[in-house]
Amino acid sequence: MRRLLARRMKFHLFGAFFISLGCAALYKFGVAEPRKRAYAEFYRNYDPMKDFEAMRRAGVFESAPPK
Repeated sequence: MRRLLARRMKFHLFGAFFISLGCAALYKFGVAEPRKRAYAEFYRNYDPMKDFEAMRRAGVFESAPPK
């Protein structure tokens, strides 16, 4: 029974470290990277003037009346 707490704490500390490292890697490659790629793809083909004209025709803006 001697040093039981120290042995178990060491085991649980290493386990928690590796589980948290795995969760961080899963989030990075499962969520963050696909999100970055989606934003890059959207802004690669994005035309702000075309979007502005579409919103203007829809009557979204008060300062720029529809034509």
